[in-house]
Amino acid sequence: MPEHFLREVSEDSEAPKNKKGQAVYGKRNPDAVIEERCKRLFKRQLTGLNARQLVLEHADRECIAEATAWRDWNRVVTWNEAGWSEEKETILSRIQGMRMRIIDQAVRKGQLQTAMMGLKDLQETLLGDTNGGESTVKLNINIENKSEQ
Repeated sequence: MPEHFLREVSEDSEAPKNKKGQAVYGKRNPDAVIEERCKRLFKRQLTGLNARQLVLEHADRECIAEATAWRDWNRVVTWNEAGWSEEKETILSRIQGMRMRIIDQAVRKGQLQTAMMGLKDLQETLLGDTNGGESTVKLNINIENKSEQ
């Protein structure tokens, strides 16, 4: 393998290495370039495409080999798992905040069915399962039309 395709890497680098411990990416792809490429793939995953579509599109956009795109995807999956384990403790409070905003906006716009669904979800979260539980609280909202007098 020509030397211009090899570069020295640190021990903790995730880049694939040959028998001599040198990365096979090449000098024009330092860790910072690989990191930025993976960040772009990380952002793209929110589009709703499945993994294979994301990787193939990533390979085309970045002009890299499909195998390299899969290595980038594996790094993104690792980031996802690490992020989820870090945020697991605070996710409930964030969801509750989003529910309260949805309920508030639905009531302001007169979308009472949406507000009622949001309140029901909030109730289930706060009180636990409402299907057959002894301490079930039922919330009934009736909407009456204003009659002209």
